[in-house]
Amino acid sequence: MAAAAVEEIRAATYVGFDSITSQIEHKLLKRGFQFNVIVVGQSGLGKSTLINTIFASHLIDSKGRLESDEPVRQTTEIQTASHVIVENGVRLRLNIVDTPGYGDQVNNENCWDPIVKYIKDQHSAYLRKELTAMRDRHIQDTRIHCCLFFINPTGHSLRPIDIIVMKKLMEVVNVVPVIAKADTLTLEERTKFKETIRGELLHHSIRLYPFDTDENDEEEVQLNESIRSIIPFAVVGSERNVIIDGKAVRGRKNRWGVINVEDEQHCEFVHLRNFLTRTHLQDLIETTAQIHYEAFRSKQLLALKDASNRPAPAAPAA
Repeated sequence: MAAAAVEEIRAATYVGFDSITSQIEHKLLKRGFQFNVIVVGQSGLGKSTLINTIFASHLIDSKGRLESDEPVRQTTEIQTASHVIVENGVRLRLNIVDTPGYGDQVNNENCWDPIVKYIKDQHSAYLRKELTAMRDRHIQDTRIHCCLFFINPTGHSLRPIDIIVMKKLMEVVNVVPVIAKADTLTLEERTKFKETIRGELLHHSIRLYPFDTDENDEEEVQLNESIRSIIPFAVVGSERNVIIDGKAVRGRKNRWGVINVEDEQHCEFVHLRNFLTRTHLQDLIETTAQIHYEAFRSKQLLALKDASNRPAPAAPAA
């Protein structure tokens, strides 16, 4: 039976409940916000550097080579770095999860399993806390809100293992693909590479964030469409300042010139940063809770229900 429409009534005089938004903001500012990011990709693609560039802070040490003849250093196990970043009175508790470079070994069979297991383990830990009789008022949230998936800038196509890993990850987390070290490609190569990748994602039915829902208004739908037209983001990361026209900017200098990471004509770093922090940060958190975690929670509770409904095994005969 459909619910009857509720008539809107305007108060005859000022009541004051419109201040509830300020009340909510005050409580949230005191509590702070939590955002958890996992980075996935081959070793040597600048995952740590890009994270540091996005949040304009040195949060994790780079595994990159210090000298040109030095071998690439690798992350050998899943590592988490936690920081609190403050901006204009807003406290953001940031967890960055660095994963071993997948596809680095001779035998890469099921190399994605530890990453998927880690993400599911965070859902499981949250569910256990949620189901306890005396649960915390505010459950510490370690669920992964965003997975930055780093693509090697080959200029050709995705590797078969990239497709497999993205298909596994899209079932448990919001996946955002980025073309790492995009300054190694010409603008023409970059455009063609992005078109090839988008075609492969469509062909293999890989569903990436952002998602449209019935709650989205026209402006949000258009914003999501503009983001999808850019994905995968072709980015360059750098924590160093270089001088361009007498001004210090974050960038990289090579034999062909200078890359300004915040110049939209050089790369799409600004689009990625704005997407992650200025337009979709809250939606990434909500989508994790309402889609990925809810799917995990429903599956686990149904499994518990089925187990409890099974008849107990008969006792052995005396």
